[in-house]
Amino acid sequence: MASPNVYSVLVVLFLTCGAVMATKENDQIIKENNCETKMGLPCVLEDFTSIFNIRSIPNKCCGELVVLGKVCHSPFVKRTLENPLFKDLNPATIIAKSI
Repeated sequence: MASPNVYSVLVVLFLTCGAVMATKENDQIIKENNCETKMGLPCVLEDFTSIFNIRSIPNKCCGELVVLGKVCHSPFVKRTLENPLFKDLNPATIIAKSI
Protein backbone atom coordinates (compact mmCIF):
# COMPACT_ATOMS: atom_id res chain seq x y z
CA MET A 1 0.00 0.00 0.00
CA ALA A 2 1.31 3.49 -0.87
CA SER A 3 2.22 5.87 1.89
CA PRO A 4 0.24 9.10 2.53
CA ASN A 5 3.18 11.05 1.06
CA VAL A 6 2.75 9.28 -2.28
CA TYR A 7 -0.94 10.17 -2.29
CA SER A 8 -0.11 13.79 -1.48
CA VAL A 9 2.33 13.96 -4.40
CA LEU A 10 -0.26 12.45 -6.74
CA VAL A 11 -2.91 14.97 -5.66
CA VAL A 12 -0.52 17.92 -6.16
CA LEU A 13 0.50 16.56 -9.55
CA PHE A 14 -3.14 16.14 -10.60
CA LEU A 15 -4.07 19.67 -9.50
CA THR A 16 -1.02 21.18 -11.22
CA CYS A 17 -1.76 19.38 -14.48
CA GLY A 18 -5.37 20.55 -14.30
CA ALA A 19 -4.32 24.18 -13.87
CA VAL A 20 -1.89 23.96 -16.79
CA MET A 21 -4.54 22.35 -19.00
CA ALA A 22 -7.08 25.07 -18.10
CA THR A 23 -4.55 27.78 -19.00
CA LYS A 24 -3.78 26.10 -22.34
CA GLU A 25 -7.50 25.73 -23.03
CA ASN A 26 -8.10 29.45 -22.40
CA ASP A 27 -5.10 30.41 -24.53
CA GLN A 28 -6.33 28.16 -27.33
CA ILE A 29 -9.82 29.73 -27.27
CA ILE A 30 -8.28 33.21 -27.33
CA LYS A 31 -6.03 32.30 -30.26
CA GLU A 32 -8.68 30.47 -32.29
CA ASN A 33 -11.10 33.40 -32.03
CA ASN A 34 -8.49 36.13 -32.65
CA CYS A 35 -9.55 37.66 -29.35
CA GLU A 36 -6.39 39.69 -28.88
CA THR A 37 -7.04 41.63 -32.08
CA LYS A 38 -10.67 42.58 -31.36
CA MET A 39 -9.88 45.44 -28.95
CA GLY A 40 -7.46 48.31 -29.18
CA LEU A 41 -4.73 48.53 -26.56
CA PRO A 42 -6.08 51.76 -24.99
CA CYS A 43 -9.44 50.08 -24.33
CA VAL A 44 -7.82 46.88 -23.09
CA LEU A 45 -5.90 48.92 -20.51
CA GLU A 46 -8.95 51.02 -19.64
CA ASP A 47 -11.22 48.00 -19.20
CA PHE A 48 -8.62 46.04 -17.26
CA THR A 49 -7.87 48.86 -14.83
CA SER A 50 -11.58 49.54 -14.31
CA ILE A 51 -11.89 46.05 -12.83
CA PHE A 52 -9.45 47.00 -10.06
CA ASN A 53 -10.54 50.61 -9.57
CA ILE A 54 -13.97 52.03 -8.88
CA ARG A 55 -14.86 53.72 -12.15
CA SER A 56 -16.90 53.05 -15.24
CA ILE A 57 -15.67 52.08 -18.68
CA PRO A 58 -15.88 54.82 -21.36
CA ASN A 59 -18.60 54.30 -24.02
CA LYS A 60 -16.05 53.66 -26.79
CA CYS A 61 -14.36 50.93 -24.78
CA CYS A 62 -17.69 49.49 -23.66
CA GLY A 63 -18.61 49.12 -27.34
CA GLU A 64 -15.35 47.31 -28.07
CA LEU A 65 -15.95 45.04 -25.09
CA VAL A 66 -19.42 44.14 -26.42
CA VAL A 67 -17.93 43.34 -29.85
CA LEU A 68 -15.36 41.16 -28.10
CA GLY A 69 -18.21 38.90 -27.00
CA LYS A 70 -18.52 36.28 -24.30
CA VAL A 71 -16.48 33.77 -26.33
CA CYS A 72 -13.41 35.95 -25.80
CA HIS A 73 -14.35 37.68 -22.55
CA SER A 74 -14.68 34.53 -20.43
CA PRO A 75 -11.24 33.09 -21.30
CA PHE A 76 -9.63 36.50 -20.66
CA VAL A 77 -11.21 36.64 -17.18
CA LYS A 78 -10.18 33.06 -16.45
CA ARG A 79 -6.63 33.71 -17.66
CA THR A 80 -6.44 36.77 -15.41
CA LEU A 81 -7.59 34.73 -12.41
CA GLU A 82 -4.93 32.09 -13.16
CA ASN A 83 -2.15 34.68 -13.35
CA PRO A 84 0.14 34.49 -10.28
CA LEU A 85 0.36 38.31 -10.24
CA PHE A 86 -3.26 38.45 -9.15
CA LYS A 87 -3.25 35.58 -6.65
CA ASP A 88 -3.97 37.93 -3.73
CA LEU A 89 -7.09 39.39 -5.31
CA ASN A 90 -10.54 38.12 -4.50
CA PRO A 91 -11.77 36.08 -7.50
CA ALA A 92 -15.42 36.80 -6.63
CA THR A 93 -14.76 40.55 -6.90
CA ILE A 94 -13.02 40.19 -10.26
CA ILE A 95 -15.82 38.01 -11.64
CA ALA A 96 -18.53 40.36 -10.35
CA LYS A 97 -16.84 43.43 -11.84
CA SER A 98 -16.14 41.64 -15.12
CA ILE A 99 -19.86 41.04 -15.61
